[in-house]
Amino acid sequence: MAVIGATLGAFMAVLNIQIVNASLADIQGAIGAGIDDGGWISTSYLVAEIVVIPLSGWLAQVFSIRLYLLTNAILFLVLSAACALAQDLPQMIVLRAVQGFTGGVLIPMAFTLIITLLPRAKQPVGLALFALSATFAPAIGPTIGGYLTENFGWQYIFYVNLAPGAIMVGMLWYALEPKPMKLALLRQGDWPGIVTMAIGLSALQTVLEEGNKDDWFGSPFIVKLSVIATLALTAFLLIELSVEKPLLNLRLLFRRNFGFGILSNFLLGIALYGSVFILPQYLSRIQGYNAEQIGMVLAWTGLPQLVLIPLVPQLMQRFDARVVIGIGFVLFAGSNFMNIFMTNDYAADQLFWPNVVRAIGQALVMAPLSAVATAGIEPENAGSASGLFNMMRNLGGAVGIAVLQTVLTKREQYHSNVLMQSVTVFEPATRTRLDQLTQYFVNHGIADRTDASRRAFVAIGHIVQKQAFIQAFSDTFFLLGAALIVALVAAMFLKKPGHVSAGEAH
Repeated sequence: MAVIGATLGAFMAVLNIQIVNASLADIQGAIGAGIDDGGWISTSYLVAEIVVIPLSGWLAQVFSIRLYLLTNAILFLVLSAACALAQDLPQMIVLRAVQGFTGGVLIPMAFTLIITLLPRAKQPVGLALFALSATFAPAIGPTIGGYLTENFGWQYIFYVNLAPGAIMVGMLWYALEPKPMKLALLRQGDWPGIVTMAIGLSALQTVLEEGNKDDWFGSPFIVKLSVIATLALTAFLLIELSVEKPLLNLRLLFRRNFGFGILSNFLLGIALYGSVFILPQYLSRIQGYNAEQIGMVLAWTGLPQLVLIPLVPQLMQRFDARVVIGIGFVLFAGSNFMNIFMTNDYAADQLFWPNVVRAIGQALVMAPLSAVATAGIEPENAGSASGLFNMMRNLGGAVGIAVLQTVLTKREQYHSNVLMQSVTVFEPATRTRLDQLTQYFVNHGIADRTDASRRAFVAIGHIVQKQAFIQAFSDTFFLLGAALIVALVAAMFLKKPGHVSAGEAH
């Protein structure tokens, strides 16, 4: 019951990222935020979340798992309701940051409970439940967010947490055993490691979230943050590998299965969050879909997972988990490669099968990958393993979205330049099309032929830009597929869990 309650919490914490992103435009309008500033509504949550994930294992030891998890679960619900009542942008940013700090706790703690409370035979079932939070929640988030915003108002994307949240708190309250706090651990804490990690991850996450909008290293703000992130994270690595009681046991990365599992998980994060970012962008920019219509298209990346994920533990019993992981990565990569030849007509119907294939691939990857990567992890290292595994997937998502935003911009410019070389007034086809459009505008009330001609030129420019964007979106799907092929290669180096001894370090 504790595991189910905790995974429900992890599901809500991940869902909260995507459900808000789907309705960001409505929230910005309601609280008077500009498009550039409004991005901080998401960024503040993500920065707080990525900082607290690796801290949670240690803080749970200090305050006891029961007290730490329950306190953060209750605060998460209180802050959800508070976000719905925010009056302006500064209020919303602060509330979202604190909400991210409490929500971020729920993700690694669910993972830790699975690998510490459940017997080895039941862990695949627990990890399948956790996979619902890691892969199903991002896929279904835009669907729920779009529906609630269009039909009830953006406030309900925060209120939707309250009912399942109450069930979560009840289950944790009943099932987790009270244990004494160990406040003496605060004095022995790896404070240099905590401070350098918090500063480094906050700076890095902000760079990734805001970089494309601020023209990357053309912005002094981004340059300063990049230097801070590099120095702080380098110091953090040196501290963790040299102190006697580190915040995170980074030596776990030298274990074959955990190291390659983390690499695969990082690349999975790129594709998982990258595809949830890029598809709504395409559907809104190119096809003019609203939030609810986008949600209905993305539902097919989520719904098949509800059927498949419960079956994954049985597949892991019957087949080598590494084979299941491999098939999952192949299908997920293939679903992206299915989208690399998009045209003007490529909309909901054409995206149906790629989305279904993606759903099957995601369902097959997450639980087996978690099981193989954490096989042989001792209970005392469970907090470190959980923090690192979940942090790297989230960091992969941040890197993926940042790279995709930049690639989309650069490739649109490239394709525009290429197309414009063919679309010139020296080409008979272009002149014919301009004449047709000019006549169209004359027939529809533009009396001045010069004005009609100018509008024809503008219309041609829009057509070229739209085609360039479609080709740029195709390129981003190719990039996501390529990242998953690299993840597949990394997964091939995993050893069969039964052959991994607890202390293996090669």
